[in-house]
Amino acid sequence: MLALAGSLAGGGAWALQNAPQQPPVAQTPPTAPAPIIVPQQSRPVPGARPAPPAPTPQPAAQQPAAAATTTPATTPAATPQSQSQSAAKPAAATPDKPAEPIKRARSSVAIIQALDKVTTETLRFEAPVGQPIRYKTLVFTVRACETTAPDEDAPDSIAYVTVDTQPKALPGRVAPPGRQIYKGWMYANSPGLNPLQHPVYDAWLIACKTSAPVAPAASR
Repeated sequence: MLALAGSLAGGGAWALQNAPQQPPVAQTPPTAPAPIIVPQQSRPVPGARPAPPAPTPQPAAQQPAAAATTTPATTPAATPQSQSQSAAKPAAATPDKPAEPIKRARSSVAIIQALDKVTTETLRFEAPVGQPIRYKTLVFTVRACETTAPDEDAPDSIAYVTVDTQPKALPGRVAPPGRQIYKGWMYANSPGLNPLQHPVYDAWLIACKTSAPVAPAASR
């Protein structure tokens, strides 16, 4: 055993002596770390808050293509509750219409008084509306006869009269043509407002009535 151990130790020493020797590795001194250079624009300013990063634009979401055919919208049926609510709403207030004026009462007969300035003869006669009445050489035709309404200030009777002059035909001769000498409104309470102007005769309105006229009293 000792001899075997000595042979192994002698072989190892021989192997170390005969092994090629490698040159020693040169050790480089440790280099200092490179300084970190911060750009001037990105250096933080003392006391200033950093600006928030700008939001990155996101691509718009693509909308789905519209359908080729559109279906009409359907109106939901009214429920009993909605019908009761609509019925409970008060109706909109409408502005009051102005009161209509009271119409005048119209009569069928006008009472007229005539005067002959030469003979001072006066005659009162009744002239139905639309019927000509002769007084000597004058023919009176009343177109309308009415009384003022109760809401008017001055009560009065008013008649629209036309007067034509038509002399009577002499025996064996043709009657001369007549001509109109008056047309307008006569006022019973104001006879001088629109009077008949004639060199021989004068006439004015007395009143309006609805009774039948007395024809013989006006024909002369």
